[in-house]
Amino acid sequence: MSEGTSAKVPEAIRVEVVYAEARRQIVRATTLAADATVRLAIDASGIRDELPAGFVPVAIGIFGRVVAADAPLRDGDRIELYRALVIDPMQARRRRAQRQGGRA
Repeated sequence: MSEGTSAKVPEAIRVEVVYAEARRQIVRATTLAADATVRLAIDASGIRDELPAGFVPVAIGIFGRVVAADAPLRDGDRIELYRALVIDPMQARRRRAQRQGGRA
């Protein structure tokens, strides 16, 4: 960088923490320090109060990419809490095909 320009690091970032089921979605936006982690964002968002009792994510992601809870965040990140699948996707496809009279 040249002498007169420097990259400005934001003092705060804004992120979303999301959880989805078949019939509902929970989205919580929160503002954090620029050096915040995924774990801190989840805690700060307050989303745990609205999750099913005893819910523990099988994985956590940012925009569909699995990350660790201590991963650093960037402004605008969307943190996703993944739940276990209710049914195997291949089994669900077979059931749909059978109901529609198609091949399994």
